[in-house]
Amino acid sequence: MTSAEAGRRSLLYLCSGAGWRAGVPVLSLHAVPSEGVPGGTGTAAAATDDDRLLDVVLRPGTRVAYEIAADGRFCLGYHRVHGRDDRTWVQCADQAPAERGYQCARCFAQDDVRFMHDIHRSGIAPAGLKRYLDQPHWLYVATFADGSSKVGTASHPRKRARLVEQGAVVAQYVAHADDGRVVRVLEDEVTRSVGIQQAVRSSTKASSLCSPLPTARLERVNDGLALAARGLLESGLGLDGFEVVHEEFEPPSSWSAVLGHHGLQPYAEPLGSGQHGFTILEVLGPSALVAIDGADLVFVADLSGLKGRRLRFGDFSTPVPAVQEALF
Repeated sequence: MTSAEAGRRSLLYLCSGAGWRAGVPVLSLHAVPSEGVPGGTGTAAAATDDDRLLDVVLRPGTRVAYEIAADGRFCLGYHRVHGRDDRTWVQCADQAPAERGYQCARCFAQDDVRFMHDIHRSGIAPAGLKRYLDQPHWLYVATFADGSSKVGTASHPRKRARLVEQGAVVAQYVAHADDGRVVRVLEDEVTRSVGIQQAVRSSTKASSLCSPLPTARLERVNDGLALAARGLLESGLGLDGFEVVHEEFEPPSSWSAVLGHHGLQPYAEPLGSGQHGFTILEVLGPSALVAIDGADLVFVADLSGLKGRRLRFGDFSTPVPAVQEALF
């Protein structure tokens, strides 16, 4: 943490997750108003606008030390989508506990994005989301460090960013669609006919980095799945508005150092409870290689465990795990 960040440690933050912005990993935080904290006064403890939004850049050497300040996950609000590259994020008015994923029921009902995955079947969506979907989209097949794979979609402006955020080790774009409706029909068909799933858990991605398969083997896995997907798409499917493509994803150069790191161990404690203190070494997708004080090993932490959690920064540290002690 920087000195400015350290000065804000008395504040309570709601973490909206780890992500990548302009190719840089960040941890996004929003200060919790004191009236949203049990026993809060709603007076002088309120943060300024600058305090309320804090993106911690997770560059190598960054110290992350915090405690989870409340049990459970809390609502991250909802999005209003106005067009292709215009959306508004609205905080949860009640700072309510999350009920559906990372939202309370009221915010879920107001969220434009919830229509995203069903519009190609129902045709129902707010006008702004329809404008967003009315742009070119890509269909890809991504493979992670243990060979787990998924089919997914990305809008044209987020073509590469989507795969970086997800932590794909090897990936190929297999189709270019005129809009977001067509690409989701293709995605469903690839899942139904080829059997490629549409999601891989973040915990799986993190644990896979502890014993990654050789890159050549991952490429063979991805090649086979991409070939099957293209074969299906080339049959036509009775659908217009797309073309089959052959294009490879190029991951960030820093990921080769992560994949070449031997002896990685899983971070022993869930990030969403207790007290933690570690130093960031590298980040790959939603996973971080971290160092713990007093431990010689390097650990892989699943940063998605912080999403929806309330954090308080301070002088905290992670206990040396048993796997380290067992070496001596």
